[in-house]
Amino acid sequence: MSVTRRSLLGLLAATPILAACAPSGGSSDSGSKSGLSDDGVKEFPLTSWSANEAVTKEPLATIITKYTGANAGTSISSPSYPYNDYLNQLLLQVRGGELRGAVQLDVAWLATLAATGKLADIASVTEGVDYTEASLELGKVNGKQYAVPWTQAGIGLIANSELLQRAGVTSMPKTIDEFEAALRAVKGLGGGPNSGIVPWAAMTKVDQLKDVLPWMWVFGSPIVDNGKIVIGDDASVAAITWYKKLYDEKLIAPDINRFDARALMSQGRTAFYEDAIGGKATVLKSSPDPALGSKLKPFARPVRKSGDKPRHLAWGHVVAVIDGPAAYAAAQFAKTITADPAYTTDWFAKTGLPPTTKKGLADQKVQTDTFTVDFTREIAANASASPFWGYPSFSQMEKVLAEQVQAILIGKATPAAGLAEAQKQMTALAK
Repeated sequence: MSVTRRSLLGLLAATPILAACAPSGGSSDSGSKSGLSDDGVKEFPLTSWSANEAVTKEPLATIITKYTGANAGTSISSPSYPYNDYLNQLLLQVRGGELRGAVQLDVAWLATLAATGKLADIASVTEGVDYTEASLELGKVNGKQYAVPWTQAGIGLIANSELLQRAGVTSMPKTIDEFEAALRAVKGLGGGPNSGIVPWAAMTKVDQLKDVLPWMWVFGSPIVDNGKIVIGDDASVAAITWYKKLYDEKLIAPDINRFDARALMSQGRTAFYEDAIGGKATVLKSSPDPALGSKLKPFARPVRKSGDKPRHLAWGHVVAVIDGPAAYAAAQFAKTITADPAYTTDWFAKTGLPPTTKKGLADQKVQTDTFTVDFTREIAANASASPFWGYPSFSQMEKVLAEQVQAILIGKATPAAGLAEAQKQMTALAK
């Protein structure tokens, strides 16, 4: 199936992650304005993790230089923290009254920051901007616009098509059974130069074992049902029992997180891994294979039986603004870098992160990028918000689940007992 410009825009605009960070599911009141007024302060920081990562560090520095050059008197610093420690650092600064200016956020963290009461309502800043409806919803919590969308997609499976062909796998697996067969075929490549191959670089370290959530969806668990955490139900136990089977058969490997998985993919040592759309740039930057980009193929998560709907976890970045000095200037900066094609086109070209405006998505550089088109069709179009994002303690809840799943993988707990303990602890955290 080919994807035209119109269908690509439609897929992104219709991606089912509306109110991803808004537990109430409400929409902003069109009569409610942010009320931001220009206090004349034009010096502020942009706090991010992107300035801490090789692929995005230089493009972000270019954005800041370009913006400050075009806006006389504006000065923007760029403090940054590693992604895995980022939210904790932000919360420490918020509690100490030190955080100000513009702040890059994972969409999953917005509700947590909004709960501190420190974010400015920037609804008026988004008026008249052609953000897609779905992407604009990324910045809402309980109907208030606390952030502008920077990029939007999902987290899904990416394959090394060349490695699959060498293993005799001629098409992307569509069902769990086909996926298992593909993994065993890759494992069967044997020794020699293939001895270091991990069939699937699935997450097995605690820091990113939240990746098991969409597999629970695939097996039929709602995870949260009518406000009650139901992890430990038959479907979630079946999902983790399956995951452990792959672990025991060495179809997935111990001690793997996203960074490890990207390294394996960049080295041609895994057939599958899961990532957000921006991970491609990191993989290619460190790969010795100049042709690897043409071999990376996003595909829909396998389902239990043909006809089931693929499920993926939503993903995106937003830029929020801390209420206080320079909030107006920071909000104008946030709008410009996320909506002005003079910024978004270059950002996409250098990072692979798709824009969030209709004009940006219609840009020829986006339309001719096969990976982005495929990722949008196969993954982003079937992405859903985590059922935990609406809880202020969601990160602790995800860690509890990850710790219990890891205990299951290494044999310290059975799937039923481990998930029952996870459900107990997560329910307590949700109160």
